Amino acid sequence: MVKRFALLFAALVLAPSGALAEALTNVVMTTEVGDIVIALETERAPVTAGNFLRYAEEKRFDGTVFYRAMRLEWDPQPNGLVQSGTQFDPARILPPIAHEPTSETGVRHVAGTISMARYAPGSATGDFAIMLSPQPFLDADPASEDPERRAGFAAFGHVVEGMDVVRAIFDAPVDPDKGEGAMKGQMLAQPVRIISVRRAPAQ
Repeated sequence: MVKRFALLFAALVLAPSGALAEALTNVVMTTEVGDIVIALETERAPVTAGNFLRYAEEKRFDGTVFYRAMRLEWDPQPNGLVQSGTQFDPARILPPIAHEPTSETGVRHVAGTISMARYAPGSATGDFAIMLSPQPFLDADPASEDPERRAGFAAFGHVVEGMDVVRAIFDAPVDPDKGEGAMKGQMLAQPVRIISVRRAPAQ
């Protein structure tokens, strides 16, 4: 399951408000079911956040969809993630980016985190997921003997407004026959369209 997948707390509690503002860049993701505001970790995860911003500024996310809801059975609920992005559309994707593990960035997979989907580390392009609940198994574990667990997935921001919209996408009906392998039964019957992704206006 993990292989298919392609918050700020203690680290910034003592940072002055100006430093906090400089460390994050907000974007507004407008979907057909509402807006999601995401704070990107442009300092702690500059490669991954910068890649997402480039896709947004070049309007490569406009017209894409949320297509997957991975629902996990164990508590606490809701448990899982939603996935979206360019789906390897050759007209939209940019070259793959270097992998930024959570063990280096400190950006963990907690509720509301946005993270890159990938196959091998260093293969991420324009697909991403938003966590409904903490998913620590997606964090890098440098002590693991499994190379996939050592690398983990690259988290690069978190939702600051619109988790109700994320939940609505997560709760949308899935098609039991759509999808392949571990993703079968996780594909939304009616994908949710992203209208646009733009930098939020300066406050």
